[in-house]
Amino acid sequence: MRAACQLAARVLEYAGTLVRPSVTTNEIDEAVHQMIIDAGAYPSPLGYGGFPKSVCTSVNECMCHGIPDSRQLQDGDIINIDVTVYLNGYHGDTSKTFLCGNVSNAMKRLVKVTDECLEKGIALCKDGASFKKIGKRISEHAEKYNYGVVERFVGHGVGTVFHSQPIICHHRNDYPGQMVEGLTFTIEPILTIGSINCITWNDNWTTVTADGGPTAQFEHTILITRTGAEILTKC
Repeated sequence: MRAACQLAARVLEYAGTLVRPSVTTNEIDEAVHQMIIDAGAYPSPLGYGGFPKSVCTSVNECMCHGIPDSRQLQDGDIINIDVTVYLNGYHGDTSKTFLCGNVSNAMKRLVKVTDECLEKGIALCKDGASFKKIGKRISEHAEKYNYGVVERFVGHGVGTVFHSQPIICHHRNDYPGQMVEGLTFTIEPILTIGSINCITWNDNWTTVTADGGPTAQFEHTILITRTGAEILTKC
């Protein structure tokens, strides 16, 4: 898990260096694919449920699962790049929202607060902690800035299987369950300026905010320890 997650982290950082106006999401996908293959790994999204590309690229109002294409990034865009690699039998999963060119202060703040929500969610994780605390902590921080926390998409167990139990809700909830030492899962909150309702395109993947408002997401894979959580996808 550590090896897979470290590779995912390096690939994500590299992908972020490619973000600039006029670059296409296809070009980012091709670069990510090559780096993963060169490392002796496989891009987990490629072929997963029919997903046609090696990375998810979600721009502006796209919440998640954006499919790379010929669209050029524009000055002022924000883009979430979601990287998962399969290395030696284990998946490492991470994502980050990057700024493209001169981004507005409102968008910068959304990105910053989303990153902070992820950090705050991770900070309370340890053996014996309730999963529902994650959603409470993230919601409390997001609400200070009047941001919505998307409920439809969740964090998940990850390891030898790409998506498994437990399900991690990022909004306030009363679902049961406690963390145990040795468990690995993702936390990946999506925050919006405006509605948390979404529309999925006919490609069955690309999901956008119903009102067209911007959205940001950050994700880490973590390992639960006796006293806290180790962030496996930290560079």
